[in-house]
Amino acid sequence: MSKKIKWGIVGTGWIADQFAADLAHVTNGEGYAVGSRTIESATEFAAKHQIARAYGSYKELAQDPEVDAIYIGTPHPFHKENVLTALRAGKAVLCEKPFTVNSGELEELIGFAREHKLFLMEAMWTRFLPTIRQVREWIHAGRIGEVKLVKAEFGFRVDWNPEGRLLNPDLGGGALLDTGIYPVSFASMVFGPEPKHVWSTAHIGETGVDETFSILLDYGNGRTAMLNGAVRLGLTNEAYIHGTKGYIRIPSFLNSTSATLHVDGEEAQTFQDDRASTGYAFEAEEVGRCLNEGLLESTTISLDESLGIMKLMDQIRAQWGLRYPFE
Repeated sequence: MSKKIKWGIVGTGWIADQFAADLAHVTNGEGYAVGSRTIESATEFAAKHQIARAYGSYKELAQDPEVDAIYIGTPHPFHKENVLTALRAGKAVLCEKPFTVNSGELEELIGFAREHKLFLMEAMWTRFLPTIRQVREWIHAGRIGEVKLVKAEFGFRVDWNPEGRLLNPDLGGGALLDTGIYPVSFASMVFGPEPKHVWSTAHIGETGVDETFSILLDYGNGRTAMLNGAVRLGLTNEAYIHGTKGYIRIPSFLNSTSATLHVDGEEAQTFQDDRASTGYAFEAEEVGRCLNEGLLESTTISLDESLGIMKLMDQIRAQWGLRYPFE
């Protein structure tokens, strides 16, 4: 019989709140503990989500012997430290995207997890949504023929707040790490994380972060990806996958609830996801499945792929001459 995974949650911000709420829809796991920088914040969060244990530090949470897996929901620059705290306590870890701020940090985490035989996964929730699973099935079944072009974009216009997380370079702000991880990871899902050629451009705003960007990736043999992201510009947030026989359209692809398959110029099939959860439940289910099967990583988004994506994002930032103050 599968064990019900007891989850510990690091952080009490918006994304941690979403994840905690979705644990109510997880069949193989439950929220058990939460850790914050203050006991007051942890206690309030625990009460809201009916979580049994609240801790005033991340280390205390990691050392709870009842916790099986820890979800990291803190801002990007703190991921490495928070993941290491959990791994050193022997816990399985699901870390919010982007995994780290650069590939060097991620290599360290992967090395530690593999050396100590601990489960580690990037929380790219989009990969586990029923709609995206269906999209992959259409592609693998050859419904649109040979895939030649991916187009994906995610962007919104945040209010001007130089001290806020999205525009503050000290917090890893900017479009690439926050919104760009979605289209870059989406292209990797289809073509892999190692294009042959990379061209990109970005608008660096007055706070020193990338406010908008455009990327063109060449994978060889006529296969390309066109990607856009922004934190100061509203985009369509759609994705298209074009093949030699047709194409797939995915509205709001990052949290997609539908996708339409077009074959030979006609609409062939529409997939509709009527899920009750926001969508974070599926990645938590995957972690539970892997742990119960004794797996150390997920094949849906492997550690090697996550590292390849982070190396690609490093390459893209290098083209812009953009480094964060803490690097």
